[in-house]
Amino acid sequence: MRDLIELHENKRFFDNETGPLFRSFFPKSRLLVYCDGKLLGRESTEEKQERLSTEPAAVLILDFEDDKTRLEFRNQTAVCLTEKNAVKRAIYQLVSKGTGRCLPWGSTTGIRPTKEALVMTEEGKSTDEIRDFYREKYFTSDEKISESLEIAQAEKQILSHFPNTESFDGHPDYNLQTDGYSLYIGVLFCPSICLYCSFSSHQIDAYSSLVPGYITALKKEIDFVSERFKNRRLDCIYFGGGTPTTLTAEELDDIFSYIEKRLDLSYLAEYTVEAGRPDSITTEKLRVMKAHGVTRISVNPQTMNQKTLDLIGRKHTVQDILTAYDLARSEDFSCINMDMILGLPGEGVDDIRHTLTELKRLDPDNLTVHSLAIKTAARLRLEWDKYEDLDFTNSVAIMDEALAAGRELGMHPYYLYRQKNMAGALENVGMAKPGKDGIYNVMIMEEREDIVALGAGAASKKVRSDGNGGIQITRCENVKDIKNYIERVDEMIERKNNLFSDF
Repeated sequence: MRDLIELHENKRFFDNETGPLFRSFFPKSRLLVYCDGKLLGRESTEEKQERLSTEPAAVLILDFEDDKTRLEFRNQTAVCLTEKNAVKRAIYQLVSKGTGRCLPWGSTTGIRPTKEALVMTEEGKSTDEIRDFYREKYFTSDEKISESLEIAQAEKQILSHFPNTESFDGHPDYNLQTDGYSLYIGVLFCPSICLYCSFSSHQIDAYSSLVPGYITALKKEIDFVSERFKNRRLDCIYFGGGTPTTLTAEELDDIFSYIEKRLDLSYLAEYTVEAGRPDSITTEKLRVMKAHGVTRISVNPQTMNQKTLDLIGRKHTVQDILTAYDLARSEDFSCINMDMILGLPGEGVDDIRHTLTELKRLDPDNLTVHSLAIKTAARLRLEWDKYEDLDFTNSVAIMDEALAAGRELGMHPYYLYRQKNMAGALENVGMAKPGKDGIYNVMIMEEREDIVALGAGAASKKVRSDGNGGIQITRCENVKDIKNYIERVDEMIERKNNLFSDF
């Protein structure tokens, strides 16, 4: 039975930040959040029995009183201002002292911990100034600060290739690419649904009848983009999912051809398709992508251990990964990304090292190292009792080994993001050989231009200056259910029309 930890609040402040930060110190525990003594959220019958029969391993109390907050943990108390970062810093210091444990990223819980490093780099701040900022504000480790600084320099170099037309007030070197935009196209079909997946993916065998209607709906959204963005520069196209290559070669050709017919691709800097699952890759699909100018694809193993592939529900073999990769190289794709995940259930250090050895042998152009994040909607979370006794191995040392493997292949880290409930309280890092960086990844992480997103579950993002030296982000999302998306696509278009009505 797993440990339980409890967070007690008298008011609901900063829930999305305080809970995950507290839980980071107890990674395999179940977090219970109470407000005024009432348990928040739903629980199953089994979870209720677990709660009633188990003493909590740790309790954190937050008492919000006007502008001051009182904290209590293991007979230690602290008082801070009732401001999000102040509360997070106080939690970090109190729980770190009480557990004797430090977190590599300190008190940070946001997904873009390198964002401030990039801004300060563009403002001309010195390395020492940036290091002091991260230490004092977040208690970040020296190793992660160094990683942030290196990535900030890489991102600055990537962004320098795109014309800038708007500067932040007071920040003349921190620019928005307001002439440019990137296009995301989501295809929420997959050969099978992975154990850790929290996306609203649909297994193709059960939902193949919806594909024609889905493609028709995508075309309607492409028509909208063609008209609304006709005076804007299209910088990147990114096909994500799901697994776009779950579609047939003919269906992919149809979508790619329609994009060419309706959109100006003359300025396109990157065209990515997440081929992803090796069991969805064929010679015909690769040739279609190549013929339509796709420049970057993914062949994602996640692991090179067959026992793990079987456990997480990926219905293919290690040999399928090798075959798909060789096919992609034989069709002359010069930028191939591969993903791996640290912290997969049942994997120990030797399993992870085996995956790294195999990836080094394959020698991809990009390597994305993910730390497993177990989200609420994932089957792994819903069926946790089946897997809780397995190893979920990740640590700073393991992440360092993975990054070292990328460096052995001549790669550098170029983007980074974090999610809540990540194994080892670590991060996801993208690495690339010179000239092979994933441009779209930087655009969406650093929020420098609009992202127009099409397809079920896709989230569009408008980026503007707030007039006070910062940025203002506004979003709209498409519905996640594919059938619902097809039926309501006109409404999804109107959402984007309203979002981007200022030009």
